[in-house]
This record gives sequence, C-alpha cells and structure tokens, in this order.
Amino acid sequence: MQSVEAHGFKIPLVGLGTWALRGRDCTRVVQQAISIGYRYIDTAQMYDNEAAVGEGLRTSGHRTEVLLGTKVQPDRLAPHDLERSVKESLARLRLDVIDLLLIHWPNPRVPLSETLGAMAKLKHEGYVKQIGVSNFTVALVEQALKATTEPLVCNQVECHPYLNQDKVIAASRKAGMAVVAYSPIARGSAKGDELLERIGKAHGKTAAQVCLRWLTQQGIVVIPRTSKVERLEENIALFDFELTDAEMKEIATLARNDGRIVDWTWSPKWD
Repeated sequence: MQSVEAHGFKIPLVGLGTWALRGRDCTRVVQQAISIGYRYIDTAQMYDNEAAVGEGLRTSGHRTEVLLGTKVQPDRLAPHDLERSVKESLARLRLDVIDLLLIHWPNPRVPLSETLGAMAKLKHEGYVKQIGVSNFTVALVEQALKATTEPLVCNQVECHPYLNQDKVIAASRKAGMAVVAYSPIARGSAKGDELLERIGKAHGKTAAQVCLRWLTQQGIVVIPRTSKVERLEENIALFDFELTDAEMKEIATLARNDGRIVDWTWSPKWD
C-alpha cells in the first residue's frame, strides 16, 4: 500500500471510513478490509462504533500493521473532558494506544492551545502516537500551528471533485500536514457521473475508482466508506492505472459552488 508521510509519520493512501457502520456489520467490514490489504481504519467518538471497529481490528491478526484513527467530538475539547474521553475511547476500542487522534470539529468556545496541549500530553504519556485535526479551514490551520507544541500530521476534510478545496489543501501542506479526504466519492454521486464514467472506460475502471484515483494521484489520502466486500476491493484497486494530465484537469472542472455535502450549524466559516 502506498502512503504519504507527514513529520515522519506514514499514512496509507487508502483507508476505510466507518461512519454509519454499526455493530456486527461494522466489525465484519473492518475484518474484511484488513484481510484484503487496508492498513488505515478511521472512526470517531461521534460514530458510536469504536467498540465494533476495535473488535474488527483486534481479531484481524494485523493490529501492529494497521493505523487506527479516531476523533474527539467537539463538546469534549476542554482538556479534562478530552483526556477522559480519549481514555474512554481506548476502553471501547480495547486497545493500548490510538495511532492517530484528531479534533473532529473545531469548537470556538475552547481555546485551541488548551485542546492541543491536552492532546500533546496524551501523546507524551503514550496514549496516542500522533495528533491532527479535521474540518479545519485555512485560518484554523494557521491558528493550530501557533497553538501546538507537537507536530500536526493531517487535516481531514471533505474532498472530492465537486468541491474545490485548493486553498485548504495548500495551507495544510504548507504546514507539513497530510490531507485526508472524507466523502471522497461525494457520498456516491461520482458513480453516475458521465465524465468520470467516460474516463473510467478508457482505463477499464469505474467512475468511483477514477474519482478516488484523482485524489490519490495528488497525494491525498482517501477513506471511502462501504459495507460491501466488492466495493472494498474496488476502492483499493487504484494503483494499476494513471490518469493523464488532461484527464486530471478535466475532472477538476467538476467543482461547483454548491458542491459541499457536509455542513452543520457548528461548521466553521468555510474557505
């Protein structure tokens, strides 16, 4: 599996997103993903599936090879709340350490220096290997850099061809952070896209694979979610073809003003 590196930490280019997966189905998908070569599993406190994800990882027989990431929900970013919640996450996962801990969403009511300070403390104490952020804008990335005492290895953001994220990608990379794309096939919208299908036919690939390849070819990590084994295999089969420069540019023209899918009342002011 190819990977990207940030501050010496390697993140596989393709991981499994587990949002909305629950219970035995979630455990089964995690086990199957790892068995066919996935080495990055992404979960979050908000997903309410850490126990199922942890079971799938522990029973896979590959714990030491797999990067496990989870995310702290926005109402738990005050230092005491964050430390307690991370220890609760470890208990649910039944793991000794979280490989990658992210702030899931920014919370303007809690100073970033306090949150990142608590995350750094957990890292020094061995509960967490690396830390990062999610849903951070250009301004928030800049604030985080000033507020942290530890390297931030990634910014996980919504990223797909229908949403122009050039500004936040550039800011994250300038900060030495990898970019991790959630909703990388736009919650399935890519599958019926005429342009992506046409390019896919030229390579013997599906529209979704073209969409994912467009991101990974830019060095962006993708964490597509699926509950189907055939999709697990399809989503990881991205490294036996290459899009041309012309195809990459053509796909970039799909971006539109209303392309964002994930937007909540607590979302920051997007770039």
